[in-house]
Amino acid sequence: MERLREQFNKTVAPKLAKDFGFTNVMSVPKIQKIVVNVGVGKIGRDQKVIDGVVADLRAITGQQPVQTTARKSIAGFKVREGQVVGVVVTMRGDRMYSFLDKLINIALPRVRDFRGVKVTGFDGRGNYHLGLKEHLVFPEISSEAIEHTFGLEISIITNAKRDDVARSLLQEFNFPFAKE
Repeated sequence: MERLREQFNKTVAPKLAKDFGFTNVMSVPKIQKIVVNVGVGKIGRDQKVIDGVVADLRAITGQQPVQTTARKSIAGFKVREGQVVGVVVTMRGDRMYSFLDKLINIALPRVRDFRGVKVTGFDGRGNYHLGLKEHLVFPEISSEAIEHTFGLEISIITNAKRDDVARSLLQEFNFPFAKE
């Protein structure tokens, strides 16, 4: 069993149930999925670069990414229908907890001038979103072998209905929120 899943079952869930008055075990909020998204933008016109982004994202998440395409053409953005505009991975279960563990303990502390993530990343429905400017902070990526650096958008989706409950859930996992 994954380390963070075990921590959730033994310590986090009982503490949240006590703090917020959840009487039913199934009503305790939990992380449902983590979505990692990369927009390829201007570099997306070259298939070799897209293949590199897919390979790097596969190495980071341990799961095969899906390429997202444009639904319609927009001349102002120089985007054609069917053109690859992004790469996305949705993780659940053990891979999700493994990625969250790696994000909290390895990747975020490697960010330059890191003082914690902002608490303003909550969306009002209990989900947290953060962006990383470079994917080089993950240990699977060597800086010598890459051609292009890209940013990641990471969405942590919970079944908590309120932001304060979701923040408490992430704080119990030692999520590094910035001091206010």
